[in-house]
Amino acid sequence: MKNTIIFDNKIDFKQGETLTFFLNENFDFRVENRILSAQTLNKIQVYLKNLKSKKIKEKIICFDISEKNKVLFIVIKKNLVSNNFEELGANLYSFIKTNKMDKVNLYADTINSFKLYKKNTELILHFIHGFSLKSYSFNKYKTQNKNIFYFLLKIVSSEKTLLNNNYFRYKAIESGVFHARDLVSEPPNILNPKKYVEIIKKLSSLGIKIQIYNESKMKKLGMLALLGVGQGSINESFLVTMEWRGNKKSKDKPLAFVGKGVCFDTGGISLKPARFMEEMKYDMAGSAAVVGLLKTLALRKAKVNVVGVAGLVENMPSGNAQKPGDIVKSYSGKTIEILNTDAEGRLVLSDAISFTEKKFKPKFIIDLATLTGAIIISLGEEYAGLFSNSDDLSNKISGISKKIGEKVWRLPLNENYNKLMDSTVADVQNINYSGGAGSITAAQFLQRFIINKTPWAHLDIAGMAFSKKASNLNPKGATGFGVRLLNKLIEEYYE
Repeated sequence: MKNTIIFDNKIDFKQGETLTFFLNENFDFRVENRILSAQTLNKIQVYLKNLKSKKIKEKIICFDISEKNKVLFIVIKKNLVSNNFEELGANLYSFIKTNKMDKVNLYADTINSFKLYKKNTELILHFIHGFSLKSYSFNKYKTQNKNIFYFLLKIVSSEKTLLNNNYFRYKAIESGVFHARDLVSEPPNILNPKKYVEIIKKLSSLGIKIQIYNESKMKKLGMLALLGVGQGSINESFLVTMEWRGNKKSKDKPLAFVGKGVCFDTGGISLKPARFMEEMKYDMAGSAAVVGLLKTLALRKAKVNVVGVAGLVENMPSGNAQKPGDIVKSYSGKTIEILNTDAEGRLVLSDAISFTEKKFKPKFIIDLATLTGAIIISLGEEYAGLFSNSDDLSNKISGISKKIGEKVWRLPLNENYNKLMDSTVADVQNINYSGGAGSITAAQFLQRFIINKTPWAHLDIAGMAFSKKASNLNPKGATGFGVRLLNKLIEEYYE
């Protein structure tokens, strides 16, 4: 059996299955008479009365109703919002996986009996969404002992048709998130820039216009900052644009999202330490979020015009690699002194951002990148760093992040930080050695390549793209951070 979530309006309680209900915090259990026999209902009431006296605080309660059947209660509190229900769904998945419950029937209508909420159907969808996001796994390369957990979750509700008709929006988001997670999880010997391009090309079947710029084209355009990063690798570098025109009648400027796609980052000549270098396959997570976002928008037929741009390179040491002390000319015309070849992501983004601004003249640009280790030191795995030249755009992103749980924290940009990126021999240097504030000065570097004062935000997702521990809606590993955040931003403000 494959992992399956289905909607139904008939409840079963067959041998070996687990029946699941929502329960309010007072443990008041009400259910239609046709669902349970009087004997079973009495057992449940006695059990809950005993729990109430013990003041149990667990969110999920399980007990054996018979020798081969279990009952689960999901305790819900007053005033829960949508992302709380997503977390409850994720908690249910973790619980049934841990306890190996492969057939679970959720009687969703029990949420209605307490009359706590106005949009119960929508909350059920959020619950299922959280369950599904948590269920992701990447087992593509396991040949033995896969430990794959297969389940059947049946959502039983009188609103079966309404749930079916509205779940497509959530499925589109899940598809985009899972696509981003898959990309980040791929090993670097598989996902080099050329292979990445081939994967992106497949999105054209969804109505996304794909444009590929190879090294020859980029050289003619003057993208020497991006090309410099990849020149030490035997694998060719690329820039890819993805255009989704969901509102062809609109004359509004498109929204632009730019992602760092360093498929593997050794640090180049400024070589990284060997320990944990294998994690540098995740250095393309910003671009994966952009790809996942475009896929989500296309699948749900979003009525908005969006462009995604990904700079795809590999940063390797070789006889042809970029060297500390080199000076390169960027697409914008500004010259960059390379002080450290491990500060490569900003070089890729500098050309990609300037190119996006000039070619597409967007309403705004948001870039995503696993840019600095400094952001992990300051914010850990709880928040992405947010930097922006626009209070309006920044406030919108921050507000959305609180609603859906993909958290961001705005850090300052200031002229005194900007001065730390001045070079004595070029227009700008690619790293600041003298004043600390590594994440801020990296953002100041990027801001210099916004030439025409386009509203811009930079998300440093180095601590959020991959997690060594399972948390919230994410399993251990790639998170797909950014897809849900930016999809909701578009949905709420720009459609």
